Amino acid sequence: PLRFRSTIDRNASTKLPMPTMKAATILTLLSTLGSHCSPCYALAMDSRRVLVTGAGGQTGQHIFRKLLAKPGYVPIGSVRSEASRQALVEGTAGIGGPAIPEESVAIYDITGDDTSGLDELMKDCDAVMICTSAKPAPTGEVDEETKRPKFGFPNGQPEVVDWMGQKKLIDAAKKAKKDVHVVICSSMGGTDPNHSLNNLGKVTNKDGSSSGGDILKWKRKAEAYLIDSGCPYTIVHPGGLLNEPGNERELCLGVDDKIPGTSNNSVPREDVANVMIAALENDKYQGRSFDLVSKAVGDGVVTKDYSKLVESLTGNCDYSLGEIA
Repeated sequence: PLRFRSTIDRNASTKLPMPTMKAATILTLLSTLGSHCSPCYALAMDSRRVLVTGAGGQTGQHIFRKLLAKPGYVPIGSVRSEASRQALVEGTAGIGGPAIPEESVAIYDITGDDTSGLDELMKDCDAVMICTSAKPAPTGEVDEETKRPKFGFPNGQPEVVDWMGQKKLIDAAKKAKKDVHVVICSSMGGTDPNHSLNNLGKVTNKDGSSSGGDILKWKRKAEAYLIDSGCPYTIVHPGGLLNEPGNERELCLGVDDKIPGTSNNSVPREDVANVMIAALENDKYQGRSFDLVSKAVGDGVVTKDYSKLVESLTGNCDYSLGEIA
């Protein structure tokens, strides 16, 4: 298959994988070799380039590693820092695993102002899997009223990451190619403005107003923007994410925080990855926004047919419900 190498200096803010052979050169070789050419070269020409953002995280890394192992794909994982890149390459980040080729990982910080690196990174992509999200962490303080730990977003508030950052990705996809398929990993709970997730990182200002937080509202804003962008899209709202093996449960789809057939509200990250990859391979997932959970292990029939799964879905999520930031 086509091999990629980094042509950007190690100290540069963006490292981009570039082909070692131009497509025209390969076509010439194929024409010259004729029937004696190895079929792997033809396969390489048909490979789909997929940008996976948030590839150093747990769900994003499931997707990235699966695409690396899947024939017909050339995935590029993007992370926001050199430390994250090194951990991903060494297999010590997120879910961990075997080392990842250095040339398959790029650095781009979506919270920055410069989008030139992103435009180059998105160039020639057939799809982008957006797994980037603001990540809450304890601040070390305790809420005096609830006596519970306070949370903040040390690496960027939801407005910056889940709205402005995702908007940059959507704009870059639209600019790069008219038919780039944008697949977002979001979250259930968006129909409830008072959902507890929206309180994470929110602070009360001296004048009584509040700022920060509202992660589901900012995610919803990015989703609505994607729907209106004209890009082919799939938006997945997983329930509570489980760090448990996938491929062991029956999956269930629904809309507007209502899932028929189960009262469970969680799903393994690996199963989320499976559904998002299925969205790349089945056109029935395009133009859909839906919720995803799983039944408990042993309850129901393990989902293997992802075409049948999406056919069970009725309608799309209604963005007039809840609040958009």
